[in-house]
Amino acid sequence: MSILLKQAKLISPQSTLNGKVMDILIEGGRIIEIKKSIVAKANTKVIDEKDMCVSVGWIDMQCSSGDPGFEHKETLTSLLKCAASGGFTGVCVHSNNNPVLHSKAQIEYIVNNTQNKTVNVYPFGTITVDAKGKDIAEMHDMKQSGAAAFSDYKHAIKDAGTVMRALQYAENVNAFIITHCNDESISHGGQMNEGETSTAIGLKGIPSLAEELMLERNLSILNYTGGKLHIPTISTKGSVDLIKKAKTNGLQITCGVAAINLLLDDSVLHDFDTNYKLDPPLRTKKDVQALRNAVESGVIDVIISDHLPQDTESKELEFDLADVGIINLQTTFNCALEGLKEKNIEFIINALTYNPRLILGIAQHTIQEGAEANLTMFSLSSESILTEKTNHSKSNNSPFLNKKMQGKVIGVINGTKSFFN
Repeated sequence: MSILLKQAKLISPQSTLNGKVMDILIEGGRIIEIKKSIVAKANTKVIDEKDMCVSVGWIDMQCSSGDPGFEHKETLTSLLKCAASGGFTGVCVHSNNNPVLHSKAQIEYIVNNTQNKTVNVYPFGTITVDAKGKDIAEMHDMKQSGAAAFSDYKHAIKDAGTVMRALQYAENVNAFIITHCNDESISHGGQMNEGETSTAIGLKGIPSLAEELMLERNLSILNYTGGKLHIPTISTKGSVDLIKKAKTNGLQITCGVAAINLLLDDSVLHDFDTNYKLDPPLRTKKDVQALRNAVESGVIDVIISDHLPQDTESKELEFDLADVGIINLQTTFNCALEGLKEKNIEFIINALTYNPRLILGIAQHTIQEGAEANLTMFSLSSESILTEKTNHSKSNNSPFLNKKMQGKVIGVINGTKSFFN
């Protein structure tokens, strides 16, 4: 089937066509023509949306499904439908399942069950066996089976020697590690950011120090070992400063920020909504502004969904008993756009397209005649609402349900496959 995108503004900072409004014709999974105006032939699906923009397809570097083991929260099928609806043509799947992705067999399960889909899947194997932070997992075997990188997900590795050995081993297998930064000896029992709001509402706080101290330790180890390290989510001004300094010193360090941390601060927790219970937590207005500035300056490389489905039994509890996380694949773009504003759309797109591919070491896509079609279509001026009907996740732990948000994802095209909202 042929697809014709009518009057689409190209948002592609690396392209000579950036900012131009063009018609784009896709046939057989490739971009055949890019012109000011193209007449649609018979049997051509025409996409003609108000103020439509098009970019290279987006990649999310942190999401989880729970499949296998927790399919009642999310399956790989529902995860990929959320991703496509949210504008992603690629997702990196972290280990939040049972068994965890710590061996060749688990990686092959993900690879074999996500082939030939609209959304490409890049599984991350664990750094340590069972993600328990002790023995190094079978990185070589997992790499051979398709693991794109290695991460213990939100289980911060306490032992510094384990991080050191993991960095050295990962470099030997031409891979890199991703490590969450949270010193649990400091954050232990914390429910939200430590600050004025936590004091006012009586919840135990998580100090910025818990993140920054472990980040500083990991950067010191990286400086010693060499190799490549990615920090999936930073949330404080102090962390921004540490990453900036490390990059200036030439370390191979990259980092991400959860889209919701670009939009909201800890004041929203006054109502004790457990959907705002996150790891890392929502921080102060000062931290939020520092994160926004860091995306604009390139200190923060990627914007992630941090999609973490939780069932009702895990969320509808007293705040201190509820699990962390939100579903956010379908609202990542909205959070980023509302937080960074339309004037920063090129920074948003870079953080969703070029930078993730650069970090993962996968081929960059381009918007030009003859290139394979890997595209995301969206509108900056339109609004969208995530409802129970349009939510494709098996879970509903989102603070954005039934709330009007700026921006709208129109659809994605990935080769011969496509999805439209």
